Formats: sequence, structure tokens, C-alpha cells
Amino acid sequence: MRKWVLLSAAITIEVAATLSLRASRDHWAWLVVVVAGYVGAFVLLTLVLRAGVPIGVTYGIWGALGTAGTAVLAAVIFGDPFTWAIVMGIGLIIAGVLLIEIGSQRATAAKTTP
Repeated sequence: MRKWVLLSAAITIEVAATLSLRASRDHWAWLVVVVAGYVGAFVLLTLVLRAGVPIGVTYGIWGALGTAGTAVLAAVIFGDPFTWAIVMGIGLIIAGVLLIEIGSQRATAAKTTP
């Protein structure tokens, strides 16, 4: 359970850092949040990996949910476009991550079966 909380925190911090990067266009002080956020996200990702989550799964979930969260929140906060093509792209990213997770679980099960 702890590893998923850490991964959720890494995603949340990364999304906040990315949105702050967009905000830094208007005021450079947001860059402090950007740097702190990315450092924090990578520290948390390291802890997730140390907790035993495979890197493909960790990075896939982090990337997919980070991309989806950033796209949705950028549309809400900054008025960035959010089209059907973007929605379909996010869906494909999430589907790909699910396939990686399924493949990882099957490989682990096959490795432990005599």
C-alpha cells in the first residue's frame, strides 16, 4: 500500500511542477516550485522503485497519469485546448500502461511457477 501512496504523491507533485512551469511564463518565481517539484517527484519515484515496483510499471503509471492530469488541469486552469484527439491519446497511453502492468504480472507469475 505504501508504494502506491508514494507513487500517487510523485504524480501529484510532478503535475504541480509541470503546471508551475506553465505559470512561470508569467512570473519567474514559479521556477522555484518547478525545481522543487521535479526533485521531489524523482525522490519519491526512487522510493517506489526501492519498494519493489518494476521500473516499467512505475514509469508507465507516472507518465500516463501525469500526462492525463496535466492535460486536464491545464485546460481548466490555463484554458489550454482539450479536444477529442487529446482524450483519445490519453486513453491510448493508459491502455498501454495497463498492458505493461499485465505483462509484468504474467512474467512474474511465470518466473515463480516451476
